[in-house]
Amino acid sequence: MFNSLSDRLTETFRNLKRKGALSETDVNKTVRDIRMALLDADVALPVVKQFTGQVRDRALGAEVSKALNPGQQVVKIVNEELVSILGGQTRRLNLAKNPPTVIMLAGLQGSGKTTLAGKLGFWLKEQGHTPLLVAADLQRPNAVTQLEVVGERAGVPVFAPERGNVFGHDAALESGEGTRSFGDPIDVAVDGVAHARDKNHDVVIIDTAGRLAVDVDLMRQAHDIRMETHADEVLFVIDAMIGQAAVDTAKAFADGVGITGTVLTKLDGDARGGAALSVATVTGEPILFASTGEGVKDFEIFHPDRMAGRILDMGDVLTLIEQAEKAFDQAQQREMARKFMAEEDFTFVDFLEQMQAIKKMGSLKQMLGMMPGMQQMRAQLDSLDDKEFDRVEAMVRSMTPFERMHPKQINGSRRARIAKGSGVSPSEVNQLLERFGQAQKMMRQMRKGGGMPGMPGMPGMGGGAAKGKAKGPQSKKGKSGNPAKRAEQERLAAQKAEESRGNAMGSAFGLPGGGEDAAEQDLSSLKLPAGFDKFLKDQ
Repeated sequence: MFNSLSDRLTETFRNLKRKGALSETDVNKTVRDIRMALLDADVALPVVKQFTGQVRDRALGAEVSKALNPGQQVVKIVNEELVSILGGQTRRLNLAKNPPTVIMLAGLQGSGKTTLAGKLGFWLKEQGHTPLLVAADLQRPNAVTQLEVVGERAGVPVFAPERGNVFGHDAALESGEGTRSFGDPIDVAVDGVAHARDKNHDVVIIDTAGRLAVDVDLMRQAHDIRMETHADEVLFVIDAMIGQAAVDTAKAFADGVGITGTVLTKLDGDARGGAALSVATVTGEPILFASTGEGVKDFEIFHPDRMAGRILDMGDVLTLIEQAEKAFDQAQQREMARKFMAEEDFTFVDFLEQMQAIKKMGSLKQMLGMMPGMQQMRAQLDSLDDKEFDRVEAMVRSMTPFERMHPKQINGSRRARIAKGSGVSPSEVNQLLERFGQAQKMMRQMRKGGGMPGMPGMPGMGGGAAKGKAKGPQSKKGKSGNPAKRAEQERLAAQKAEESRGNAMGSAFGLPGGGEDAAEQDLSSLKLPAGFDKFLKDQ
């Protein structure tokens, strides 16, 4: 969504960072470049003026002139101001003290309200709530049926006493001569809240009707539904791809209905994205959620600081970590750690489990795009084929259980059978087995405490000593001829190897390197810099 804006800003800051000092001319040129980048991204003109004015005032102030690196300080200012126009702080849903919490979705037709209702219901269900979807859009053809399909896909029940418009033409809001009535959406919404209270649903999501443009009837109906249901949240659903039209639409709904927050849809599109940077400032209400795809899981909380980081190519590592925590099973991690300590080889069974967890996190391109600096590698990201995961999975699933556990036993005839069964060439199977063998070698190297292959040993992981150089008093001694001393040497060697494996496991799996007693380790033998001990007095 923000690729063009991100490229323009990145190039502006690249030129800025090369300067050791900034003059007023440099600041004015930078602000001008930022203004043009925002306008080109279709950001509303009042928002652009407010943003660039704040950046210019701060960039000409003392915080930049006295900074050690003025260019970096300007980037920091832009980031902070970008967070500000995106809403400042992350805002969560306001849940009612006495359930059910009533959430009303409002917006234009085609903004994605019905699909979003299912996504929001699925997300709330994962949070431990019991949501109910209410089909109050009786005007759009087959809107009720669509909500039922979306609800079934999300695993959330739908309250739909009226079938609405199933005839494929526009419905009239009022019944009368020459018109057709499809039920009263206000009555449906009120009855839906009562039904949720009777069935112990703690959240009600009301899908309301939209229009192709803002009109009086739409506003009156949405306002009446809000008042009659005493909605706790009125979320304005807006298509992030509609550009400047988002500003007028947002103002109309804020004034006519009274919204409490905004949800951005279609953030995975390739439009310029000015709506996302304008709507929070224009309405004065925060952005709560963002929809990033077609699946029910393509839905996330909107964090202004993280979105600003994505736009400025600083990455979004926190969201990446949160997705990984959801995808990777803790029991599987503990089992991998156990196998690591027991010196059991990494098998294709383990590989398949890890690959399934990565696929749960979503698109590989999106995950890599959250890493800092990846905007500069967009060409490589665009050429990345997500289907490579499917091809690798097909090859692994074409193996027998014995072959997955014993990859070294896969000979030429087995490789040909695997290639035929997965629809790939034998050379691709050979490449997979070769890469897998390298992964096994890396795991063995880490288990021995030697660090990553081809890299110097890290502290606490052993290795790193240069070949052919004397190790001084740490050099390996021969075994003693005294049985008692030899037994003691073997005991110490085994203890050292166990500690080395523990440290390596900590690096590989994020577990405490010293095992369960890591918090009680004796640190007295550490060689600290002179005077450093004063920082440990309170510990």
